[in-house]
Order: sequence, then C-alpha cells, then structure tokens
Amino acid sequence: QVQLVESGGGSVQAGGSLTLSCEPRGNFYNDYCMSWYRQAPGKEREAVAVINRDGRTDYADSVQGRFTIYKHLTNTMLYLQMSDLKPEDTGTYYCTTEPGVHGLGRCGRHAYWGQGTQVTVSS
Repeated sequence: QVQLVESGGGSVQAGGSLTLSCEPRGNFYNDYCMSWYRQAPGKEREAVAVINRDGRTDYADSVQGRFTIYKHLTNTMLYLQMSDLKPEDTGTYYCTTEPGVHGLGRCGRHAYWGQGTQVTVSS
C-alpha cells in the first residue's frame, strides 16, 4: 500500500503563487509515475500535471506555462509549483501515483490518491 500526504494549499489572490507538496509513504517506488489532479465544486476531476518514470512531464492546456511539476532531487517528494493563479484554478488538488502507467490523465486514475489540499484563488 502507498499513502500520499499533500500539503501547501491555501488562499491567494489572482496572480499569486503557491507550491503544493506530496509525500509518498509506504511501499512507494521512485519509478512510479506521479500526477496532480484537481476538482472544483460541481466540476469533473481534471488531470493537471504528470511526471513520468523517465522524468518527462506533461500539463493540461489550462495550466501550461504557469504550473511546474517536479520531484525532489534526493528523495521521493513531489511538488507542484503554481504561479499566476487564476480564480478558475480554485479546487481541491490531489496527488496520485500508479505503477506501470504513464501519461496525463492515465497516471493515477486507478491507483493511489491522497486526501487532497484546498486551493482558493480570489479575484
């Protein structure tokens, strides 16, 4: 089993920045893909960013150029650096991981999820 613990959410004004963190615990292997999803009230869950086992990253069009997904160099921590935040970025952000899968929208769909961290962007 793998547990994922997110942190770093909060409330910011439009144009601001936040960095989310995700700590994998348990039987996690560093070659798993890792991904961030988000869900806004009344909307479907959306894949935001992924980092595959080979280190390649991919982003949703809505966050391309504003968000950066990356891993810590020496441990298994995952981060999502978010800048130029917009009100439409508001939602609960989830860290996910999954063995043997890669790709935005595929990584993490059927495996491990964290509890989520809330991001609220006001105009």
